[in-house]
Amino acid sequence: MRSGSVSLLAGESPPGRRTDSVFRSAAALAAGVVLLILGLILVTTTRNAWPAFAEEGLSFVTSSTWDVAGAAFGTLAFTYGTLVISAIALLIAVPVSIGVALFVTEMVPKRLRAGVVMLIDLLSSVPSVVFGLWGILVVAPAITGVYTNISSAFSGIPVLRTVFSGAPISGRSFFTAGLILAIMITPIITSITRETFATVPRAQKDAAYALGATNWEMIRGSVLPFSRSGIVAGVLLGFGRAIGETIAVALVIGSSPQITQRLFSSGDALSAVIANQFGES
Repeated sequence: MRSGSVSLLAGESPPGRRTDSVFRSAAALAAGVVLLILGLILVTTTRNAWPAFAEEGLSFVTSSTWDVAGAAFGTLAFTYGTLVISAIALLIAVPVSIGVALFVTEMVPKRLRAGVVMLIDLLSSVPSVVFGLWGILVVAPAITGVYTNISSAFSGIPVLRTVFSGAPISGRSFFTAGLILAIMITPIITSITRETFATVPRAQKDAAYALGATNWEMIRGSVLPFSRSGIVAGVLLGFGRAIGETIAVALVIGSSPQITQRLFSSGDALSAVIANQFGES
């Protein structure tokens, strides 16, 4: 004991402090490696993409003309398609995911909760190609009649008549791709949102009930405000998955690059055209 005190008085660091220093250095190194990898990806992508910008100029991102034979390359139609199907996916998936997460955390009995959570996690592990094949073989043919009925229902409304018209016979369209993406990203958003809802303090819920709040009023006044940041994080993760999805989108979007207001028309997306024309690049 006396020798340890003498060592500390002599200026030596205690063992716990040395361990903290090593841990801090290791964490900083790990963070540096991640930043280095991201930097290398950015540099490599910029270097390989520069010839296209040098040849086409700004028209590479502002033009919708994609003509391989004529050596004219514009990605605007693909960017438009990517954003449209991602927006459709989020509009469908976000409310469904929040509803499922609330159902799991607030309404499902505890003895059944683990099974429901397992099913949600299992859905998130299904490969993209399975969703794509299911979409092109089952969903697209089955949904064509639904598109026709929707087009007829909105035929008398000027704006919606244009948006919900032009359904292809094959069923491959912007909306079909967005629907498949919505099914794919729903488990991701649900899992993040559910974990966030589970962190709401029980005392905060009990306080709302003590004031006479109903179950919905407790959710609206206590759970949702407390979980706002977690919901946003889940939505961003889902958006990242949707905007980068390749195989499923390539199978169901139709591979017809165009900028149109018709959600039931065929289109194309950046990731899909990369996959479909990779052999020609």
